[in-house]
Amino acid sequence: MAAKDASAGKKQNIIKQIIQIYRYTAPEDRPLPWLLLGAFLLPVAAFVIVGVLMRWNVFMWIFLMITAVMLGALLFTIVLTNRADKVGYARIEGRPGAAVSVLSNINKAGFNFPEAPVWMDPKTKDAIWRGTGYNGIYLLGEGDYSRVMHAMDRQEHSIKGVAAGSSIPVYRIAVGSGSGQVRLKNLRRTVMKCKSYEPTHYKNKLMAKLRPRRRFILAKDELATLNDRLRTLQTKSGFGIPKGIDPTRPQRISRRAMRGR
Repeated sequence: MAAKDASAGKKQNIIKQIIQIYRYTAPEDRPLPWLLLGAFLLPVAAFVIVGVLMRWNVFMWIFLMITAVMLGALLFTIVLTNRADKVGYARIEGRPGAAVSVLSNINKAGFNFPEAPVWMDPKTKDAIWRGTGYNGIYLLGEGDYSRVMHAMDRQEHSIKGVAAGSSIPVYRIAVGSGSGQVRLKNLRRTVMKCKSYEPTHYKNKLMAKLRPRRRFILAKDELATLNDRLRTLQTKSGFGIPKGIDPTRPQRISRRAMRGR
């Protein structure tokens, strides 16, 4: 009985979440109802057409129509989630800290993006966040592209001092809608793509090609050591903070909040 109650409660929670996401998204996405209806009916219509042409028997009709309904429900959920993400990104785009909040819940490849910035301009509110992963160090900038790039030069110089002699790459990502910047909705995909690693220390190109490609640059213990050094660097350096902004209490914007949950 307890297992059945837990299963029923879980299904109710899923339905409630779907309703909440729909109510959050629908007011700003007028085509949403028609897109969801089409996503649900598409597999059903396709199976009906195939069934008529193939002259299925009763058993096949029942079995495959159940399958069509399940596929329709899956497509319904996928479309709703994607449209909700689109609306959520549009709502928070341009708000301070939106970029790092999008990345703060990545739980693979050792990604770690602290919500406190490592640099901030008191006048312009331009800011830089620093994250790490098994494939290197990431500098994430919000604000004017030119100013942010100059600030990243200084940040990268400091990082190289901490990781002297290593070949750990530093990836620069400027978030915004201008030239050379990455839109907020594409940020996660951009960060995930910064992970290819080819051995470059071999003089013989043939040996470099024969060497198996590594999935990650850093091992778990190496990443932990790197994070400790970067935390020490941040403690020693510090940065200017505009009045009224407390970097220890950053604006939290989670994917749940983006969808109204």
